[in-house]
Amino acid sequence: MKHPVQISRRVVMVSVAALLVIVAAALLLSSRGRALRSRSISYLQQIAATFADSTRTPDQAADPKVPPAATTANPVLELTPTQLQSIKIGTVGTYEFPVEKETVGNISFADEQSVQVFPDYQGTIIKSFVELGAQVKQGEPLYTITSPDLIQAESNLIGAAAQFDLTDKELKRVTGLAGVAQRELEQAISDQQTAEGALKAAKDAVRVFGKTDAEIDEMVASRKIDPALVVRSPIDGKVTSYAAPPGWLVQPGNPPAPYIVSNLSIKWMLADVIESDIALLNLGQPVDVKVMAYPDRLFKGKITKIYPSVDPNTHRETIRSEIEDPRDELRSGMLANFIIHVKGPTLGVAIPANGVVREPDGTMTAWVTTDRKHFEQRVLKLGLRRDGHVQILEGLKRGELVVTDGAVFLSAMLTAPATD
Repeated sequence: MKHPVQISRRVVMVSVAALLVIVAAALLLSSRGRALRSRSISYLQQIAATFADSTRTPDQAADPKVPPAATTANPVLELTPTQLQSIKIGTVGTYEFPVEKETVGNISFADEQSVQVFPDYQGTIIKSFVELGAQVKQGEPLYTITSPDLIQAESNLIGAAAQFDLTDKELKRVTGLAGVAQRELEQAISDQQTAEGALKAAKDAVRVFGKTDAEIDEMVASRKIDPALVVRSPIDGKVTSYAAPPGWLVQPGNPPAPYIVSNLSIKWMLADVIESDIALLNLGQPVDVKVMAYPDRLFKGKITKIYPSVDPNTHRETIRSEIEDPRDELRSGMLANFIIHVKGPTLGVAIPANGVVREPDGTMTAWVTTDRKHFEQRVLKLGLRRDGHVQILEGLKRGELVVTDGAVFLSAMLTAPATD
């Protein structure tokens, strides 16, 4: 026994429309003249109108403002009251977007704020006074060395002092004698003045090594040399490098430096920016820096140097910024996010980020409604992002109603497979 096959009205209408289109096309291709072709075109228009009416939903038939799904190029969804509870609808507005460029860099000590503390003369380290990481003041002793040059200068000082004492005594003796020859007196005066000049020169030579006047007078009085040359910190700061074990031979300018003292209230950040952004960068532009160690902190700075060459392999250019770090929280080598404020904020059309959906083909879309029931999918062109808002360059106009939360739910409905 055969079961009857039920054919819907829509299937019948589609079949009849297709048959009439074929007949009309055949008539148009025939040679019966203009009148026949005119009547055929009229038939086609009636067929199209009948077919469009047959495909309208009850809601579309009742409300002529709602277009049939077949007349729009964008997908349209109709949501039930239950489904509407899963989304939020808002108005397309405007938002101020700062024009920024973001990249990644590394924190470094500021070379211009760091001093390698070498001795002025070659020598062997006797003793170190401060450790790595210690805070020091300008003029504070860091280490001492014994220097052959210092020993020679102090030996000359003691010899000059002895010679001065001798000539001074001789002058006093000659001037105390009665009837001394004038030539002998003049010779004694000359010798005493020569010895005095030599003593002053010897003191100056020792003073060059950093010895104070009190230390020099003590050496002259005791006739003993002080072989220790004290090397002091030239600036206030922190010891960031130490290579001064006792017995180590050091020479001026010959690395490694026994100590490096750095002013750590200023740090450097070195970042590589892409070649296409070079024209947007200028000296003095403000920058914001974030590091993983302090996710809620924002460190301020400015661009101080733009290096003159581009890496031919990565096509990136290095820029340097000075970052304010008064509490010495940043550490050399830290990875940092680097935001450059290129220019002032720009006002643009925007919607919340949750209203934008990235489709499987990579396009960005949003859902627009006019009656809060039917929703049309629009393809967007995006611009800047800031604080959960997305700038819309193309696809939406200010004042339109869009889904601001739950847009991904609608896109999932559109791509979901049909159920029986």
